[in-house]
Amino acid sequence: MTASKKKAIVLGATGLVGLALVEKLQQAPEFEAITLVVRKESQVFNTYEKVNQLIIEDFLMLNDEDVNGYTHAFSCLGTTLKNAGSKQGFYAVDYEINAHLADLVQDKHIHLLLVSALGANANSPIFYNKVKGQLEDYIESLGIEKLSIFRPSLLIGKRSDVRLIEDLGQSLFKFIENKWQKPFKYKPVTAEQLAHTMVVAALTQIEAFKRYDNLSIQKTR
Repeated sequence: MTASKKKAIVLGATGLVGLALVEKLQQAPEFEAITLVVRKESQVFNTYEKVNQLIIEDFLMLNDEDVNGYTHAFSCLGTTLKNAGSKQGFYAVDYEINAHLADLVQDKHIHLLLVSALGANANSPIFYNKVKGQLEDYIESLGIEKLSIFRPSLLIGKRSDVRLIEDLGQSLFKFIENKWQKPFKYKPVTAEQLAHTMVVAALTQIEAFKRYDNLSIQKTR
């Protein structure tokens, strides 16, 4: 691998943002290899020439050797309380697995890029925001060589699962989009916008740590 070439490992590749991110990474000439950590093989990903699938049923079994040799680690991994089935299940996915990835890259020359959420706050009375905030606080405490955290608002795109609140939000967004085109704090963003911002950050970020808020995601070109 030449010094200019990048290698990425991705968690959450089968989700809304993950799928968009894999497409962007596949198109980026700077990335020569992309490893997707998945629970089962996807035939869709077999059509991408730079993509390799690492099949691990339990992501907490990802180990130090699995993340060696990469320049970038992306996590788009997340769920909902409904899909997780309980607060404990949600915490196990959104906090524990992402924290595990951060632990693995802590002492390596790897740029970690994590999707969080607008409103993330460890002191929030809202469980979702509280867990996101706790995760951010923990990862920031590790002193990772380079870290990017993305805080999107509602994400727009076609999901494989049904999320009633987000589907209603998407319908509302489409209704007002033509009437309010200027960026504003809570304006929803597309999965493609977020994925694009992540790849731009991976290639251009100089700071050891940078948080990308929802306005930043809207404005990235």
